[in-house]
Amino acid sequence: MATSVISPSARLGAGTRCGEFCVIGDDVAIGAGCVIGHHVVIHDGTKIGDNVRIDDGTVIGKRPMRAANSAVTSDKEVPAASIGGNCIIGAHVIIYRGCTLGNKVLVADLSTIRENVTVGDFTIVGRGVAIENFCTIGRYVKLETNVYITAYSEVADRVFVAPCVATSNDNYIGRSEERFKHFKGVTVKRGGRIGVNATVLPGITIGSDSLVAAGALVTKDTPDGKIVAGVPAKVFRDVPEDQLLDKQGWKE
Repeated sequence: MATSVISPSARLGAGTRCGEFCVIGDDVAIGAGCVIGHHVVIHDGTKIGDNVRIDDGTVIGKRPMRAANSAVTSDKEVPAASIGGNCIIGAHVIIYRGCTLGNKVLVADLSTIRENVTVGDFTIVGRGVAIENFCTIGRYVKLETNVYITAYSEVADRVFVAPCVATSNDNYIGRSEERFKHFKGVTVKRGGRIGVNATVLPGITIGSDSLVAAGALVTKDTPDGKIVAGVPAKVFRDVPEDQLLDKQGWKE
């Protein structure tokens, strides 16, 4: 007796294995050599590359929900989710429709990636991370446990964000119509680093190779190659020469 529900129009590549009680929707395409855990739901139209691992209880291609008074969620239909090759997606992850993951991305257990988000190749999305809608995450990025990336944010390549970092996009905190003119997430430029439990306010840009110290409250843009610390954060000193991204010898 079959324990999974797989649409007749779904296509599974050679050697792909599904656990028990999976639901795979219409026109889903899953590449070769994939391992799908138990109780996984893959919604209509989702595209998944070769050699992808998806662990138990994960949902891929979930449609967005819109509250009656939501300021940032659209009613427009979004394209199907797309997962690149050789990705690892942990248990009880939710990846929304309209999300695109590159190749060799790791998404750890209990994370959520919303619609209209792109995540570049080789990026790590840690346990319990939330990436809200309309975000761009670059290549070789590390978002550590319980990071919150607010909507309308841009994170460039080789960025490191330590555990429990919080970002925001609304200086009006949900009050007055003026807020609708000024929604803006954060921008972290190439090689920027943000220390544990730091908070970055709306519209702030973290400069290239800038380092935000642990616990800092960032209220102003940070200069390239500088360490900022404190509440509010202020320039402390230069990032040491041997810590600069271009000194690491990485080929990409």
